[in-house]
Amino acid sequence: MSLETILDLFTANYRTAAIKTGIELDIFTAIGSGADVTRDLAARCGAAERGIRILCDYLTSIGLLTKQGERYGLGPDAAAFLDKRSLAYIGSMVTAYSGATTLQGLARLTAAVRQGGTVLPDEGVLAPDHPYWADFARAIAPAGHFMGPRLATLLNVSAGGRIRVLDIAAGHGLYGIAVAIQNPQAEVVALDWPSVLAVAQGNAEAASVADRYRTIPGSAFTEEFGERYDLVLLTNFLSDFDAATCELLLTKVHAALVPGGRAVALQFVVNDDRVSTPVAAYLSLALLTTTPGGDNYTFGELDRMFRNTGFLRTELHELPPERVVIAYRAP
Repeated sequence: MSLETILDLFTANYRTAAIKTGIELDIFTAIGSGADVTRDLAARCGAAERGIRILCDYLTSIGLLTKQGERYGLGPDAAAFLDKRSLAYIGSMVTAYSGATTLQGLARLTAAVRQGGTVLPDEGVLAPDHPYWADFARAIAPAGHFMGPRLATLLNVSAGGRIRVLDIAAGHGLYGIAVAIQNPQAEVVALDWPSVLAVAQGNAEAASVADRYRTIPGSAFTEEFGERYDLVLLTNFLSDFDAATCELLLTKVHAALVPGGRAVALQFVVNDDRVSTPVAAYLSLALLTTTPGGDNYTFGELDRMFRNTGFLRTELHELPPERVVIAYRAP
């Protein structure tokens, strides 16, 4: 490691701020649409010419844009992922990773490290119906559109006949919706905070599965799930809590399943060394700053949680960039 590397790490926050601003001003779509000089970009994006020039020059310096004379162009990554006209657009996800709540937590990282958990008020993002989650559900939807059908295929839901599915902490709802799309006989129940369920319900209507989609507003720890579910989805949820709290939830999940039913945890499962899975290591840092006891778990830790709460066995499946743990209730 060199001095240049250290200085680059010192200034990495400028990259995040610049790309976030570029997305908020819709600069990448504007350039892709032909507004490629400072004057036209300023008019299209509602910003000052000086501000646009400085921002675009910086985005060029980090490889997101190109520049020929006075004309800007999109680099390949920006064209693929940051131009709204692209089918692979993920620009909205910047809000999930660099929104106000996340940045507030990071600003207090030193205090969180000393305490061993968030120092944000009211248990951070785990406060009841925290506004973070509705914004997060909208922002992270591109990941749901990508991962949802892949998860449903992995679970072979199309061969399941009539099934009942409980989608806990449904968020955007796109995982349960993918199951309903692949299995026309599936009935999905989504549980989340009321403000978040409004996002999921809208996505269910857009996917034409609203007639097989109902909701339970509230907390997964206090609301009644009902019974006789064939499948319970736990997508990126267990990592928000400490192991003891996870086991309280999984006890409820086990009771809600039919014999032979499956509980499915999709998340960033860390390797045993906790450092050779960089994305998971980053997310653990995010959880430290925004939750009291959240963490990313190894497969061994998750397997122990499931077995401690009555599940017969578990399986680990790769579904890049995440992993899937499937736990089975005894037949």
